[in-house]
Amino acid sequence: MEVQLTNRQQHILWATVRHYIATAEPVGSKALVEEYDLGVSSATIRNVMGVLEKSGLLYQPHTSAGRVPSDSGYRIYVDQLITPSLRDITRMEVLAKETELTLQQRLHWEDWSLEALLQGAAQILATLSGCVSLITMPQTTTAILRHLQLMQIEAGRIMLIVVTDAYETHSKLMDLPPVREETQRDPEVIDRELQIVSNFLNTHLRGRSLLELGNLDWSQLDLEFQRYGEFLKSSVAELTRRTLAPAATQIMVRGVAEVLRQPEFSQLEQVKTIIHLLEEEQDQLWRLIFEEPEVEETGKQRVTVRIGAENPLEPIRTCTLISSTYRRGSVPVGSVGVLGPTRLDYESAIAVVASAADYLSEAFGYFNS
Repeated sequence: MEVQLTNRQQHILWATVRHYIATAEPVGSKALVEEYDLGVSSATIRNVMGVLEKSGLLYQPHTSAGRVPSDSGYRIYVDQLITPSLRDITRMEVLAKETELTLQQRLHWEDWSLEALLQGAAQILATLSGCVSLITMPQTTTAILRHLQLMQIEAGRIMLIVVTDAYETHSKLMDLPPVREETQRDPEVIDRELQIVSNFLNTHLRGRSLLELGNLDWSQLDLEFQRYGEFLKSSVAELTRRTLAPAATQIMVRGVAEVLRQPEFSQLEQVKTIIHLLEEEQDQLWRLIFEEPEVEETGKQRVTVRIGAENPLEPIRTCTLISSTYRRGSVPVGSVGVLGPTRLDYESAIAVVASAADYLSEAFGYFNS
């Protein structure tokens, strides 16, 4: 979301989110003056909060109330404001180290089975985050790409066909990426382009695990065909999620009772739909949390943070889902995440999930050594 905020607006949004996370009460200017050293008057804070409300980052639950962060406000907070000072960076590092230490002290690779280890990690993650924890059992088999083909089916429509090493075939229909020229492209030219791109991809991708494709640098495509890159990346990722979800998906779920005591979950029907998703529709949830996050330039695993309406599953569109993957070498084999209200201690939850994912990657390496 591209929203340009002044330093003052950033500080006041940051303080508003922090205060609301801590209190679960709509935030007024007086509370910010009393608890945060913002260096401005209450009237100035009210004016800035009004601007933030017009920008869709805050809203008023009712006329006489203070403001509450919107999903967009939380998104700005996570993407831009979560580490506004060295103090906050240090806090996240401390949380990550504390999580790692707790996992090491309470879990014992040498004496436990992998399933028992994951169950123990799920309970610790729920306790540390105050959220529902979600850890998937690892995928012990991975499909290897044998052949990929792009075919034009009709004007503006193409099919991606993937054949794995087990000679299983998977396909996906999609719209041809738009071109800048207004003139209609010659179908024969498109066929030749698709064949060239198919040959290029087979040369570079054949023999790779489907799980690896999410980490590839798709900018390697020749400039003439870069318009194919983004939709190919998303299409292959979707095919990967379809083909990898096991028939009997198992997700370790812990911490449901604790998180449902939060005021955001006071509606019985909402609670029922969330519990139904966690217990009866784990295949849908698996596809969502097993999506490959980006990797930072430092090589560290980054988490995926979905806030409110960013979640495609209706039962959790008022929640925040934070997830990452644990790996065997460079290949993701399972996922770890937390689910809670959008009013969430994001610094803590992100640090805990990232640290748990790193720990489980190390543990999985031990069990497969």
